[in-house]
Amino acid sequence: MTILYKANLERGRQWAQLFAQKAPDVPFRLWPEIGDPAAVRYLAAWEPPADVTQAFPNLEVIFSTGAGIDQFDLSGVPPHIAVVRMTEPGIVEGMVEYVTQSVLTIHRDLFDYAALQREGVWREMPVRAASTRRVGVLGLGMLGTAVLKTLNLFGFRCAGWSRFAHEIEGVECFAGADSFDAFLARTDILVCLLPLTDATRGLIDKRVFDKLPKGASFINVGRGPHVVQQDLLDALNSGHLHAAILDVTDPEPLPREHAFWTHPRVRLTPHIASATRPETAVDVVLDNLRRHRAGLPLIGAIDRARGY
Repeated sequence: MTILYKANLERGRQWAQLFAQKAPDVPFRLWPEIGDPAAVRYLAAWEPPADVTQAFPNLEVIFSTGAGIDQFDLSGVPPHIAVVRMTEPGIVEGMVEYVTQSVLTIHRDLFDYAALQREGVWREMPVRAASTRRVGVLGLGMLGTAVLKTLNLFGFRCAGWSRFAHEIEGVECFAGADSFDAFLARTDILVCLLPLTDATRGLIDKRVFDKLPKGASFINVGRGPHVVQQDLLDALNSGHLHAAILDVTDPEPLPREHAFWTHPRVRLTPHIASATRPETAVDVVLDNLRRHRAGLPLIGAIDRARGY
């Protein structure tokens, strides 16, 4: 009943130490030292090998080492193998910190103050109450819900949109294509936390930016392919969008000549908004191993029909 880890090697060594401490009876291996392929029942991976069923004929569960599974080619994973997203609390905490800081950066005019600093200008701007700023989050899963609950505490007027109906205290919830334009029209700071699927790839384009109020800003912590990058640049250059904070791009990293690197209204970070923390991730995986052995539903198991 071996579990094989195939992702960041340094984090993998931490996983190995934690498994040795917390579950010494569970055989744990680090890629590429796989041992007996027939013994591998569980795979924790960022990107599984292309021939996963041939490589591991008795594989039963694939655990993503991140919150998303869009990097998986599910067409090569038979239906009898469960695919599980990472749901450990460190991912949530990191994302809440990053998005909150990004929203506050925009809300407190730090893009404008940075420009004034470069010019050597000391000038105050009016301070707006958070209650006058409307934040909208695309995606109401684990991460989007946690982000909205925190932003709500600051007094921002919070809304969320998803394919299916949700109820979140203090948050105006929109659902489905029919409500999408209304959601955009009431949003001053748009945050993308959607999963990447065929339906969401390229979703955030000129039409979306045009529907936002003039002077709105955009934060992308979903995936780079959600956004048509030229449309984002055009919206920024025209002045319709005020600023963009991007933790994800397409590709990653961007070519050195890409306009995002030097654009005064863009802040880039290298896909670091949140990361799996080995100490809590191992606890989540061990809990799911126990659940699997007991025949119980796995926490974070994906719905293949939805793609997440």
